[in-house]
Amino acid sequence: MIRPFGESALLVELGSAERAQALAASIRDNTIGGIVAVVPGAESVLVELDPWEIESERVAHALEGRLARTAELAPIGRLRRIPVIYGGEHGPDLADVAKLCGLTQAEVIERHAATELRVLFLGFAPGFAYLGGLPDELHVPRLATPRTRTPAGSVAIAGSMSGIYPADLPGGWRVIGRTSLVLFDPRGDPPAYLAPGDTVRFEPISG
Repeated sequence: MIRPFGESALLVELGSAERAQALAASIRDNTIGGIVAVVPGAESVLVELDPWEIESERVAHALEGRLARTAELAPIGRLRRIPVIYGGEHGPDLADVAKLCGLTQAEVIERHAATELRVLFLGFAPGFAYLGGLPDELHVPRLATPRTRTPAGSVAIAGSMSGIYPADLPGGWRVIGRTSLVLFDPRGDPPAYLAPGDTVRFEPISG
């Protein structure tokens, strides 16, 4: 479904993260006139249009043509391996997560590190990637009271997703570990270490 979104954008609803990432990649690789930016979401793509040259019907028609081919497209992403120190001061919520899941702390770490997670979209803060595909047995609710400060590099889970805090930020996800990798550098090209379509594997290391 393609529908207007505000005065100079279209929202394309696709029903899956894979199709959303494939459409966004297709437009980036071979743009459509009048489009100035594409922002993939969990199951949709926001298409921003040139406000001085809006031909939304023409763009929508071109997008429909791309959608007919997205089933044949696969988003091209990188495999990102991220070292993590789990538990202790680096993962203050690991024990509670284990209790909520009915697992040992070692089993939580094993399951989290054994799963390939996919970057669905970026949001909340620059460089914060929402990672989908967390095993059902690790689904836990957010903290009842969010922290006023979650350290940069904190690896956390909430609901069906995992994420890594790119900076010191408030947040209510349950922190199970920390990485020393820089997730966002405004001077970098690109500034975000992770991008939609990337696959993430966490690798446990000792502190």
